[in-house]
Amino acid sequence: MTAATTRPFKVLGIQQIAIGGPDKLRLQKLWVDMLGLEVTGTFRSERENVDEDICAMGAGPFKVEVDLMQPLDPEKKPAVHTTPLNHVGLWIDDLPRAVEWLTAQGVRFAPGGIRKGAAGFDICFLHPKANDEFPIAGEGVLIEMVQAPSEVVAAFGALAATR
Repeated sequence: MTAATTRPFKVLGIQQIAIGGPDKLRLQKLWVDMLGLEVTGTFRSERENVDEDICAMGAGPFKVEVDLMQPLDPEKKPAVHTTPLNHVGLWIDDLPRAVEWLTAQGVRFAPGGIRKGAAGFDICFLHPKANDEFPIAGEGVLIEMVQAPSEVVAAFGALAATR
């Protein structure tokens, strides 16, 4: 059996992309003013050193977030502004099973475990860099895994059934 046939979870689709910069007002100029995305919320966290606007494109279960992020303190870590494409978020149908299985396969996760994210969903992050203990990682890309709510799981299931 291949890993694909034994994988106990599915990646359903893109949940978000997160874009960092030193000034989120400059990011808003493009994403909100020019491209027309709607600001649907904000999130501030001292622990995560972030001040972000949560924007949206699309609708319903196929809505994709575009998070525009700036650091609260540019001298502190994490430095959300130093990588312009900060991370990509993926909808996952069963996040706890995914984390358990991926860890057993040697995938490295960032510290923090499963926790509530800015949009209220359970999340965790795949580390961008591998190490000796966990030789599989994002190869320079931070990847957020997001527990999909039941309506998103159902919508992607219905979409897959029509193919």
